[in-house]
Formats: sequence, C-alpha cells, structure tokens
Amino acid sequence: MPWLVWLLAAGVLGVAEFFTLTLVFGLLAGAALVAAVVAGVGVGILGQLVALAAAAAVGLVIVRPVALRHMAQGPLTREGSDALIGKRAEVMQEVTATRGLIKLSGEEWSARSLDESHVIPVGALVDVMEIEGATAVVYPRELLP
Repeated sequence: MPWLVWLLAAGVLGVAEFFTLTLVFGLLAGAALVAAVVAGVGVGILGQLVALAAAAAVGLVIVRPVALRHMAQGPLTREGSDALIGKRAEVMQEVTATRGLIKLSGEEWSARSLDESHVIPVGALVDVMEIEGATAVVYPRELLP
C-alpha cells in the first residue's frame, strides 16, 4: 500500500499549495502522484524515490520558471473601461478637479482632472489616466497657460 502513502502526501502538498500559491508545493504534489503511480505498478521504494526526484526536478527546473513568466505578463487585451486608459480625448466642458465633460472614443464621459490645480479648457486634448466608476481621470497633453 505504498501508493496510498504517496497519494496522501500529494493531497497534503496540494493543500499546502492552495494556501501558499508558490507553485512549489503543487509541483511536488504532482511528483508525489507520479511516485504513487510507480508504486501502484509494483516498482520498489528505490524506483519510487527516483520517480519522485525526477518528476520534482522537471517540475521545479522546467515547468515553474515557465509558469512564473507566464503569470508575470499582464493581460494581452484590456476590456471594458480598462481599455480606455491611455486613450486621447477632447474636452467638451471645462474640466476641473471635481467636474467636466470629455469626448472619449466617440462617447461623452464625465471627467475630472488628475491634478487638482489644473483647469483644462474646452477643446484641449487630454490623456485618460484612469477610470473611476463612470468618471475619467484626465491629464492635459500639453502645458496649460
């Protein structure tokens, strides 16, 4: 019944991964599953340990760096209001620290200035720095007088 011990070890390591999210315990859990399969086939303890070590090495040396690199990348496409960040807009009504109106991607949006001291005049071009609810937080593209 050594395969049951490996299966329990895989379960414990899987729970540890759930709480730590390091990708280490999860890969070790996978290696323990490989050892459980090897034990289930009837290979001795030495073969089980070799299978565990090989699977753990492959996981930690090859799979983990690839997974970490993939997780570090931001989303390739932004959706919804996040897609508007960084876009250029035109001021339709004077924009202050508390109110204003801009034309953004063909739609009118309420807006406020990122810098509370800026008053952005009608017709000025602005960049959308962030979206807060239904309000665009903007910054002028050119120096204001």
